[in-house]
Amino acid sequence: MNQNDVDFTNNPYYQLYLKQQSQQFKIGNMPYSYRIKLLKKLKVAIEVTFRDKILEALKRDLNKPKVEAELTEIYPIISEIKFAKSNLRQWMRKQRVDTPMSMFGSSSYYIYEPKGVCLIISPWNFPFNLTFGPLVSAIAAGNSVIIKPSEMTPNSSALMAEIIRTVFEEKEVALIEGEVETSTKLLQLPFNHIFFTGSPHVGKIVMSAAAKHLASVTLELGGKSPTIIDSTANIDKAAKRIVWGKFMNAGQICVSPDYILIDETIREKFTKACKKWIEHYFTNEPKTSDSYGRIVTDKHFNRLQAHLENAKKLDANISIGGVVDKASKYIAPTIVANVSEDATLLKEEIFGPILPVVTYKTLDEAITYINKKERPLALYIYSNSKRNIDKVVKNTRAGGTCINNNVIHYANHNLPFGGVNNSGIGKSHGYYGFKAFSNQRAVVKQHTVGINELLFPPYTNFKEKLARLTIRWF
Repeated sequence: MNQNDVDFTNNPYYQLYLKQQSQQFKIGNMPYSYRIKLLKKLKVAIEVTFRDKILEALKRDLNKPKVEAELTEIYPIISEIKFAKSNLRQWMRKQRVDTPMSMFGSSSYYIYEPKGVCLIISPWNFPFNLTFGPLVSAIAAGNSVIIKPSEMTPNSSALMAEIIRTVFEEKEVALIEGEVETSTKLLQLPFNHIFFTGSPHVGKIVMSAAAKHLASVTLELGGKSPTIIDSTANIDKAAKRIVWGKFMNAGQICVSPDYILIDETIREKFTKACKKWIEHYFTNEPKTSDSYGRIVTDKHFNRLQAHLENAKKLDANISIGGVVDKASKYIAPTIVANVSEDATLLKEEIFGPILPVVTYKTLDEAITYINKKERPLALYIYSNSKRNIDKVVKNTRAGGTCINNNVIHYANHNLPFGGVNNSGIGKSHGYYGFKAFSNQRAVVKQHTVGINELLFPPYTNFKEKLARLTIRWF
């Protein structure tokens, strides 16, 4: 569909889009130093000017502890900026490639050019990190950007709007607050690229809207990330790391362990170890702990409480936790055993501090269990058996994997981050984020007469023989 065939005049965001579109080549053709200047301004805003306000906004929206906010919101943005600044000159450089003999007389290279006007739709669980992280990649690639943050974290969204106004001109980056209707209106516009972080359900809506303009997409989705623990694993270390990864941000993290698949002979030992580490991190009364967050909205609290009630009706055993308080949107770190296959905990992404534990007799049984479900954003395995680790990695599919740890692959900017199929399309972070917001443009330059010109029409018997020689030898 040609955007000229569509009337956008009634779209309230069309004029903003046009402002950025009219400047896209000017912005895209600005030198390396311009992009670095923007990244530096954003770094100062996040790290210095607005740091305390960011921590306060996260406290108000998610009751996020300061240390957790520093490590999971501010640090990832700053490290993303530092990584981009260190590598951007190389990324922007013309990349020469070999040219085959059949194209003698020419040279070949590719360049990364900006895609143009981009839309970033960010989620509520890590509002600053998952808004400004993709923004860093978009700026590094030379794009102009419109951002739509989540309405579920209003304090964070309002502060991000202030940061954007302070750091950028509207033609460079603009942020629009609003409800679902705002996202719907924005998705009607012919963006060159859309970066969405959220659920697979909404990801399909975004992809459908992008298809109308053949816009490229990066979809950072989620799903049910499994964690396998075999009989060779160090149970105490596994519990320590899983409890940390699962209950960070009160479980509201797309790469947290969604459910445990554990050798049946070590389940009880694992549960005891989890209890030990939950109490170590959050005391035996997590509700009073300054290190434990809250559920973002009443709607999500009700959804999680319904999961618990459904599991209990199907005779699940609440091994640890299970305490809830609607008034403060508190759900204790909870581990559930003997979960029925029909339980919603094993069918839907949990996105909260509830960890179902499923036992298996053989590793093949665990692998089959995983492969019956959609491909996850992350898969974790705790094992000291190289054979078992290799078997799991080779016979499953996932966006990313940690061995004897979880979540931490997200923090390595040298790795691509993203899902596969239901858990996402495309990759982000570092060089991969730069690529996501860039078009890899192929260029061939002819220097002398090309030997391919010998095969131009009119075709003769000699040219037929020459064509066959070309096919055979070149």
